[in-house]
Order: sequence, then C-alpha cells, then structure tokens
Amino acid sequence: MLVNVFFFPGGQEVLLRVGPISATREGVVFAVEILVRILAISGAMSLFYLTTRPADLVVDLERRGVSPRLAFIANASVQTVPAMLERASAITSAQRARGLDTEGSPWRRFRGLLPIVGPVIMGSIGEVEDRSMALEARGFARPGRRTLLWHPPDSGRQRLVRWLLVALVPMAVVARSVVALP
Repeated sequence: MLVNVFFFPGGQEVLLRVGPISATREGVVFAVEILVRILAISGAMSLFYLTTRPADLVVDLERRGVSPRLAFIANASVQTVPAMLERASAITSAQRARGLDTEGSPWRRFRGLLPIVGPVIMGSIGEVEDRSMALEARGFARPGRRTLLWHPPDSGRQRLVRWLLVALVPMAVVARSVVALP
C-alpha cells in the first residue's frame, strides 16, 4: 500500500507531502484496487479451503478425470500448513519443557527460534519421505485409471449452485468488458 501510495508514477493530485515524497490520489486509487484484488483472491481461496474437506476434493478431482498426481499435490498443499503448525506447536512445547526460553525480549525469542525451526523442517522432510513410500506401496505410480470405491455425495442444491456459478462467469466477463470500454 505504502509503495503504491507514495511512489506511484505519474500521479498528479497530491494529497500529502512528506519530505521529498508525496502521496497522490492516483496512487491511493491504484493501491486500493490492488488490495481489493488480493483480498478477493485470498478470500476465495480461504472460503474454498474452509468449506471443502481435502479428502472430498481429492476423490472428486480423480472421479472427474484429473490426474491422481495433480489431485495428490492439491491435497498435500492444503494439508502441509496445518501439519507444520501442529508440529511447530508440539516442538515448542517440548523445547519449553526442556527449559528453552521462548518468551520475553525479541532477542530471546530470536535465539529460541533455531531449536524450533530445525526440528520442524527435519520432521517435514521425514514426513515427505514417509508419504512417498506409502504412496509407492499403494501403487500410486501404476499405469491406468484407479477404481474409486467412494465418492462424495452431490445434492441437488449443490449441483444447482455449481451450474449457476458456471453461468455467472460469462455474464461477469461481459459485464467487466462493458464497464472497461469507456
């Protein structure tokens, strides 16, 4: 925000001057546009991952013909952050039990960071190795299509909302192009 507000090239209408730099109205408008775009993208992704179970996502992607490797990557990326946070919490508790000082001044917190980060990273690497061996044992790399024994239920309301959203995409594109014309 600050970079766009204070250093927007070609801004004419100065709102605030702080020494040699000035905030322009054009910079503020551009910064707000960028912020809204970032919030829309991150909000949509957050809403999706808060309302969709990763197991349901993977099974449904495979059922619709997506490569199992791509479905696995989607699932692994969703599960990585919570798993690392959980591991970091457990390691922090264990290090505190051993007498590591992780509270207090910023310098103490920084000193206590390495004994926590190292085991988190090493544990993540070990988990990746365990997953790859488990996938290999289950025949993940075998050729051909997998037979799925279960698929998430799809209610009539979900199908209706999905098709309405698909229908809204072309309308949104047309509306955006009409608004952008003048």
